[in-house]
Amino acid sequence: MSNTIYNIQDIATIVAVTSVELSDPSAIINTLAYDSRKITDPKHALFFALSGRRDGHQYLQEAYRAGIRSFVVRKNAFDQADYPDSNWLYVQDTLQALQLLASHHRRQFEYPVIAITGSNGKTIVKEWLYQLLSPEYQIIRSPKSYNSQLGVPLSLWQMDGRHNLAIIEAGISQAGEMDSIEKMVKPTIGVLTNIGHAHDEGFASIQEKTLEKLKLFRDADKVIYNPSYVNTAIKVPGRYHFTWIVGEGALLEVIASRKEMEQQYVLEANYQQQSYVFTVPFTDKASIENLVCCWAVMLVLGYETAMVIDRMKDLLPISMRLELKKGINNNSIIDDSYSNDLSSLLIALDFLKQQQQHPHKMLILSDLPIGEQDKTKLYTKIAAMLKGKGIDRFIGVGKHLRQHAALFSMDARFFDTTEELLANITKLNIQHSTVLIKGGRVFGFENVSKALTLQTHETTLEINLNALEYNLNSYKSLLQQGTKLMVMVKAFSYGSGSFEIANLLQFNKVDYLTVAYADEGIALRKSGITLPIVVMSPGEDTFEQMIHYRLQPEIYSFAELDTFIHALSVIKTETYPIHIKVDTGMHRLGFELDQVGELLTKLKRTDKIIVKSVFSHLAASGSREHDDFTREQIRLFDVFTKDLAQGLGYHFIRHIANTSAISRFPQAQFDMVRLGIGLYGVSADAEHPLPLQSVTRLRTGVTQIKHIKAGETVGYNRNGRLPGEGTIATVKIGYADGYSRRFGNGVGKMLIKGELVPTVGDICMDMCMLDVTGMDVKEGEEVLVMGDELSPDSLAKAIGTIPYEILTSISQRVRRVYYFE
Repeated sequence: MSNTIYNIQDIATIVAVTSVELSDPSAIINTLAYDSRKITDPKHALFFALSGRRDGHQYLQEAYRAGIRSFVVRKNAFDQADYPDSNWLYVQDTLQALQLLASHHRRQFEYPVIAITGSNGKTIVKEWLYQLLSPEYQIIRSPKSYNSQLGVPLSLWQMDGRHNLAIIEAGISQAGEMDSIEKMVKPTIGVLTNIGHAHDEGFASIQEKTLEKLKLFRDADKVIYNPSYVNTAIKVPGRYHFTWIVGEGALLEVIASRKEMEQQYVLEANYQQQSYVFTVPFTDKASIENLVCCWAVMLVLGYETAMVIDRMKDLLPISMRLELKKGINNNSIIDDSYSNDLSSLLIALDFLKQQQQHPHKMLILSDLPIGEQDKTKLYTKIAAMLKGKGIDRFIGVGKHLRQHAALFSMDARFFDTTEELLANITKLNIQHSTVLIKGGRVFGFENVSKALTLQTHETTLEINLNALEYNLNSYKSLLQQGTKLMVMVKAFSYGSGSFEIANLLQFNKVDYLTVAYADEGIALRKSGITLPIVVMSPGEDTFEQMIHYRLQPEIYSFAELDTFIHALSVIKTETYPIHIKVDTGMHRLGFELDQVGELLTKLKRTDKIIVKSVFSHLAASGSREHDDFTREQIRLFDVFTKDLAQGLGYHFIRHIANTSAISRFPQAQFDMVRLGIGLYGVSADAEHPLPLQSVTRLRTGVTQIKHIKAGETVGYNRNGRLPGEGTIATVKIGYADGYSRRFGNGVGKMLIKGELVPTVGDICMDMCMLDVTGMDVKEGEEVLVMGDELSPDSLAKAIGTIPYEILTSISQRVRRVYYFE
């Protein structure tokens, strides 16, 4: 079937418009846009102004400036006179309009659609099916984890006549969501993976969640599922059922498994009264389940068991995350070296575009696995994408890219093989750049990443940017309309990073960043951060630099105010923004409440400054026993700021609410709130904690294994003793890395091979010892220090401190890896 082509007039008949205004009825649409920061091919893009945590109508101007001229909007949500020569489709619900378009588009194709849902394993099953079925099928699949009310229609839009199979992932978080997804996808084959506790809060019970997920298969021909996850009282939809299980009681049964080698399991299975014994390259329970699920799908598609088993032996682990690492020669490396298709390339390019820390953006790309598709058309599209995303240097690897070298107008080099690139990599003079490495597995681009990445401390702090973004949006959802958001990135963003965190916050359009000292703000400015930055402890010796780098000072005393005004007079700058701090009860820094008159006199006497905001610090907003004190602080702040505003004769931003107050004291939101520890996954409201996601994961490795005789001691001062004979593992983390000495002698615990093990003896500067008696632990084994059940909060409680100290103590010599899934 040939590709479907839509013009704007066609789409108007599909999306349930209430009215239409078209300046170019023949405009061709082939790209769907919903985020003004992620615009590709604006000439042929249709922008949907979606309403969610942010209202897309607020970003129409940005989309218009980016070149988009076709929009789907709500009536009266904006002034269309500001957008000449544009097409407007007016609808009641813009998300519903997008879904209607996706539903119509899906119905244009008759090839099979496999829909996958469940609590866990959806993405892995989808990617493994892609690996297993690619020899016979041209497959369109959901990019990464695009499985939501928004992600599903964007996935379906990729369907075209060049494919003969679609694999669509569908996820839900609450009852009632699956109906709209089912109407779009209309799968021919339904696949139900694991049913677990993810998103339990959105359902009354596991049974309700299972029933909601099964709605996806309402009209499916065939449904594949594990009966252990489906209550016998539930009627499974579909005309034909195929069951699988790790155990007994299904058409396909894996009845036994045993470990063959370190990374291999031997499986014994029964199917159609025949037994099979074979080896797979995975050992964890979740992977085995996902693998058997894939096997079931292939059997339903008509594959012979012998072929399935042969292909499963070669399945590769799935890495669904981009990793941002520190590179050599002042580079930042974005490692996405395990997959390569047009959809995931676009996602990676959007992540690259967020990065502002270096003057250059570079892409190292391998050939795409496109079979017999029109290569010239594909690489023409890619070249246009790179130009639109600001790529100024390009390296192509593979014969197809070399054949199409003339399409790439930027500084470009081409190599036939990865080996040829690696042989010449030092001659390429890659420096002061953010480098995206994007390649299919067969190209072995992990070696390119290794060559360009700075090799540092093996102990690693992993920062999950998806989780950080989720937490940010969780707090945004609590804000009253119009309330601004200031985010604290002081102390190396609570140990998580500098520009890496600030780039994401800038991309997500927070209003202010706050640092403790001027040098932190200067580092952010040098890394391309343009957001307003407030310095909480400026220091008069830094005023000149602050003004040069457009950093805004907190002013908390008359002496500081006079000094800053004098600095402005010497530099002869224009009116400069300052932030006034008032002391309402914290009694640390700030003007006194009775100094409002004197402060007004000084402020009105000069034209060098303008008060941008006035704020105060709550002393105990997270503690119920001090709620009366907190309310009084809020009242005093309200009175002070009203008096100051009346005296100045102009409005300024008022803010007093910190992380805990955002949820506990909504009346304290005023004009802006300040988000700190909550962004990093630690709820500051103990009574009603938000369902935040863990952002950081600290891991290290085993250096050596030692067998200790009864009575022998371990470590400095001979403080470490085992009850009898035993085994210790020395691991590569100590107090110089931020693992406090208070964790010594059994107080601290780490996770090895799924088991919590205690420390033995004193914590050393660069290492410490763990009791692994009775465990099969080898040198090089991964050790989890923080993350999962070892949360910053639980670690803090173990040594009598607070999560802030745990996070900010992690040394900067510990390697940081940022990932985005």
